Amino acid sequence: MIRSMNTLDRIDIALLNELQRDSRQTVQQLAERVGLSGTPCWKRVKALEEAGVIRGYTAQVDRAQVGLGQCVIAELNLAHHTPDVVQQFEQAVAATPQIVSCWSTTGAADYVIKVLVPDIAGYERFLHGVAFKLPGVTHVRSSVVLKEVKAETSLPIEAPAAPPPAMPLRRARGKA
Repeated sequence: MIRSMNTLDRIDIALLNELQRDSRQTVQQLAERVGLSGTPCWKRVKALEEAGVIRGYTAQVDRAQVGLGQCVIAELNLAHHTPDVVQQFEQAVAATPQIVSCWSTTGAADYVIKVLVPDIAGYERFLHGVAFKLPGVTHVRSSVVLKEVKAETSLPIEAPAAPPPAMPLRRARGKA
């Protein structure tokens, strides 16, 4: 069953929000928090997984604790936008572990990437050893992150607004 925002009900949304908050909850804990019994809760979670709404479960790791203290946002431009160049570029990005996010964008940059490295010297090595060698790249503009103010991993999923109640039809004056 394919699910979309149009087919998710309030319980599906509550399940997704609870799992984003803590995916290590037992089915029973999850069921209690969303107002279901265990089996229907488990079935709904499995259906959300099978539909691809839930893509997987991960641990949130503190990047500084594992030696990745420097975050850099870089804007990249490609010389050509032929399908071959774009495909080669995107495959190279996907295979580069220091690039943890990549977006194809409008505006001044063709792509924006988020790079995690140990320190600024590590970013310099990344620039010369990786970024400048990515297929098609002609320009890299970097912004060093000084402080991470907010870094949410949870999506802000809300129930769709209920349609307004139907208004009663008014009768025209003098007509029955």
